[in-house]
Amino acid sequence: MTKSIYAWVLVAILWFIWLLNYVDRQIIYSVFPLLRSDLKLSNLQLGLLSTSFLWVYALVSPLTGYLGDRFSRKKVIVSSLIIWSGVTLAVGMVRNFHELVFALGVMGVSEAAYLPSGLALIADYHSERTRSLATGLHMSGAYLGVVLGGVAGGWIGQRYGWRPAFTFLGFVGIAYALVAGMVLRGGMANPAPEGTRAEALKPRFLASLGEVCLLRSFPTLTLVFVVMSMANWLMYTWMPIYLYERFHMTLLGAGFSATFYLQVGSVGGMLLGGMLADQWRARSQRGRLLTQAVSLAFAAPFLFLAGRAASAGLLLAAMVIFGIGRGGYDCNIMPVLCEIAPPELRATGYGLFNCAGTVAGGVVAALAGALKSSIGLGGMLQAAGLLFLVAAILLFRLEIPGYKQRVLDQ
Repeated sequence: MTKSIYAWVLVAILWFIWLLNYVDRQIIYSVFPLLRSDLKLSNLQLGLLSTSFLWVYALVSPLTGYLGDRFSRKKVIVSSLIIWSGVTLAVGMVRNFHELVFALGVMGVSEAAYLPSGLALIADYHSERTRSLATGLHMSGAYLGVVLGGVAGGWIGQRYGWRPAFTFLGFVGIAYALVAGMVLRGGMANPAPEGTRAEALKPRFLASLGEVCLLRSFPTLTLVFVVMSMANWLMYTWMPIYLYERFHMTLLGAGFSATFYLQVGSVGGMLLGGMLADQWRARSQRGRLLTQAVSLAFAAPFLFLAGRAASAGLLLAAMVIFGIGRGGYDCNIMPVLCEIAPPELRATGYGLFNCAGTVAGGVVAALAGALKSSIGLGGMLQAAGLLFLVAAILLFRLEIPGYKQRVLDQ
């Protein structure tokens, strides 16, 4: 197998892992009514289930990102998949609320270890010519995972109960981890310096965090990532009930519409944004950054429109077009980070992105609930649209300083 072919095989292998990552975390929301009945949970306890995963995921992301820079990224990826699949299997056997909270916390740790290492590994194997498209194809797994987690979870739960859903997914993940592990171990050696860099180039955890935070442009990129995360969590958390209450959809229709249309647009944006960024980067070092800026500027008015739409059809159309812009931004997050960070700091940098974005997203999701009776979700979406314009301007004005190569090429 040639290097170029293996680079795309790697994307395919990681795509399914990323899909499983999102299915496993999303499925619990689709069986909330069954959990509440079976385990005798209150609405507050249901909310804490989501929080236990979200905040643990956020807090450990910098550390799990660092693991992908310090150790073999392939081993971190496979280990992460095995652990969270085992936890998913265990969720199907919990007896009470405390055991469920603990299991979801462990799942948050193990799932947080995947994405920084996965994206950094793709960046290792894909050159500037294909890096954005490869990243975009990989990230589309999450969009499908959101839909499958809701639909499959509801279908299995309705027919067989909530426990078999987690048992089935746990076994699938463990089996796939064995297959992925063999393919990754049997594939080509990592072409990036990661496999051979000297210990002196592997700083300790706090030193790595310090180096990443001092990278020029990193604070601005983090701020923009936070803005995107706030919009994402706002949509994921409140859009179903917004469609249900404002446009009188059924629960099933609201749940489907709140995820499907946004994900469809995002997949298209991933592909378009990936191809555009790769071509633009061939002509300009700022090509990927400008692709992100254009994507945010394109998405902003439709996010604002989603907050003012007077009909469900107009709102869903706005969500599709907003998704296109979101996808164009998402597929270039790691490729842009690669422009300013050396290979041994990229997973750590993405871990910091994840931490900041998830914390901010959780705060905004809670704030939207507190403001629901005053400005409502519509007002929050309009505010988010204005923030997108500000973020786009920041990216248009940002320079890409690059980084000094600190290791010898192989």
